Amino acid sequence: MAAVLDSVRALFAPKIDTAFLIDRENPGDVLARERLLDAAMGPNRRRKSSETIRRHRVPAEGLALVARDASGHVIATVRLWNIQAGITPAGRAVPALLLGPLAVDPAHEGQGIGGALMRAAILEAKKSGHGAILLVGDPDYYERFGFSALKAKTLMMPGPFERHRFLGLELTEGWLKGAAGVIVPTGRRLSCPSEGTTPWPQAPRTSAGY
Repeated sequence: MAAVLDSVRALFAPKIDTAFLIDRENPGDVLARERLLDAAMGPNRRRKSSETIRRHRVPAEGLALVARDASGHVIATVRLWNIQAGITPAGRAVPALLLGPLAVDPAHEGQGIGGALMRAAILEAKKSGHGAILLVGDPDYYERFGFSALKAKTLMMPGPFERHRFLGLELTEGWLKGAAGVIVPTGRRLSCPSEGTTPWPQAPRTSAGY
């Protein structure tokens, strides 16, 4: 992951004067992450259609990331989840990732942290061999990272969603071509599900300074 984070640092170093680092989430981050999501997204965040895909699932391997301030506190989070993005006309299941939620501590908004975290997540997903990422979010924000509603036009979320906010990004050209159907989760299930918990193996900390 160090090479990925170095690439993100190169993109953002001239633009950011706030010290932070991007790291993999570890078990000690769960409470801070959940508090951050509550503060940034409000009490209704668990009612969204995308939550039905994430609920009681483990994020994709190596794709639960956080940003930390100079003291090591979690100030932003993003996770990606294994899904099946419909099937092709030939009947082939299309594996992909669902990104979200992305959230930044309100006290640290406007500092480029969310953008850096997004770019790190996209680069790491591509490095891991994933072919596409889907998300539900603000097109004006996510289009800058290459996401487009056109890539998700034949796919559906498993519940209410706004079509113009359902976006896709191909990490491998043509990955979503012909894919159609409802998004379903394929990630590993939590062994003992409880709200907000994730059974991580302890991973070595990899960081990059900004």
